[in-house]
Amino acid sequence: MAGDLSRTVDSSLRRHVSEQRVSHRDRDQAVEILRVAAGDGRLTIAELDERVEAAMAARTASDLAVLTADLPLEGMPPQAREVIRIDQRFGEGKRTGRWLVPRRMEIRLKFSDLKLDFTEAVITHDVLHIEVDLRIGGNLTLVTAPGIVVDADDVTYSRGEIKIHPLPGPEEDPVRLRVLLSGRSTGGDIVARRPRRTPGQWFRRRTGAAPAPSVPSA
Repeated sequence: MAGDLSRTVDSSLRRHVSEQRVSHRDRDQAVEILRVAAGDGRLTIAELDERVEAAMAARTASDLAVLTADLPLEGMPPQAREVIRIDQRFGEGKRTGRWLVPRRMEIRLKFSDLKLDFTEAVITHDVLHIEVDLRIGGNLTLVTAPGIVVDADDVTYSRGEIKIHPLPGPEEDPVRLRVLLSGRSTGGDIVARRPRRTPGQWFRRRTGAAPAPSVPSA
């Protein structure tokens, strides 16, 4: 009798949890998991779009659970920070490799250079807001990749330059991240560019030569 009662209670609790209404935060977390999985090649773009749409329309915990049930949760990056603040004077700073892109950045530079390299960054959401305050000698460089769009229309500047280099490739590349810059520059430069080519890549581009085949070792 006690065992039957325990099974009945456990079943009732599981059903209650699965039918709980989800919040906007719950939906956002599920979408982040889906986008990371797509970035790792576990989901196609079509699958990502379909599941994201379903996640945003989900009402209960079970609606969300089925969307991530076939994806490994172990090893997922921690949740992105809401804001990262960088106040840098003199010297150089950089974010490279598999750094976790936050939702917002506040950057203040004077007589210093900062590089944000997105080519291997872990991107778990689709918009990054960057507020800049660039004083004399404060330069910001964004190294982009396909699917990353930079918009600096809301930056006001009295000195310095803003150079946003478009990425080559088909216009139908899906947008993974929009970087929206705002703030002011009174003496610094903002540059958004693609990664620099290696000497070998420059040679092949100029000559049209194919990459040299690898020779197996004896």
